[in-house]
Amino acid sequence: MGETWTIQIAATPEEIERCFPVMHQLRPLLVAGEFVERVQAQQAEGYQLASLEYDARVVSVAGFRVQKMLSSGKTFYVDDLVTDAAARSQGHGEAMIQWLIALARDAGCNTFSLDSGTHRQDAHAFYLRERLRITSFHFSLPL
Repeated sequence: MGETWTIQIAATPEEIERCFPVMHQLRPLLVAGEFVERVQAQQAEGYQLASLEYDARVVSVAGFRVQKMLSSGKTFYVDDLVTDAAARSQGHGEAMIQWLIALARDAGCNTFSLDSGTHRQDAHAFYLRERLRITSFHFSLPL
């Protein structure tokens, strides 16, 4: 598979827009007409959006940022990570997460972390296979 896929940072509005169908599977409340603007607003705060293309279509996307935290030092935080449901179990997610981990190492990060919804049990099994460990609980309060 390595020769037929590419991973790149989505920088232009067109590249960002191509990520929407896959990201929408993870974030169904996103609206297509607002997606590019929302990503660009987050990019101004350090967010980056990566896409993995296979056979000329986006099949996996990841949104991430590097941040400094008292609890973990320089941290590579993955906001969003999803592979198209029709393209799962073909190595795309593994390729994306390994690319992200390498990027985190190159950036000199101390920690690679992400949060995952409690209902995403298949994703949790994947993360555990990729040697990520459950180290905390995330609590939130809608305001």
